[in-house]
Amino acid sequence: MAHYSIGEAARLTGLSVSTLRYYDREGMFPNIERSHGGNRVFSDREIDTLKIIECLKISGMSINEIKEFLQWCQEGDASLQKRQEMFYKRLAEMEKQMEALQDTINKLKFKCWYYDTAVSAGTEEVVKNLPDEEIPKEFRKYKL
Repeated sequence: MAHYSIGEAARLTGLSVSTLRYYDREGMFPNIERSHGGNRVFSDREIDTLKIIECLKISGMSINEIKEFLQWCQEGDASLQKRQEMFYKRLAEMEKQMEALQDTINKLKFKCWYYDTAVSAGTEEVVKNLPDEEIPKEFRKYKL
């Protein structure tokens, strides 16, 4: 198993050294080794843990919720169902956010088309008065 200094772990994960120290102070690496000089020594296990922490943060989980998940991991098989439910909940939340983002993207695309058409015509009046059937089908429901 490979071992990494805190700087190497930071480079591998794209996180700052201060973030890694913060996570350690928060107890997210209960079994992290220390060198003879007292420095943290990250293994592949901690690197994998960092990757899942970042995934869960991006999914909207708080540090306290992530800490709870990591505690469940320490419990072993006794917490399998809780962990499974947590990941399905996160997935549902992310899918809901993706739908909202896709709706926003589609509205922005409509507005790009709208202003492309107006600029090309030299006036916004051309677009404002277009009947729905002359608006590209993919944009009709986003007409504001």
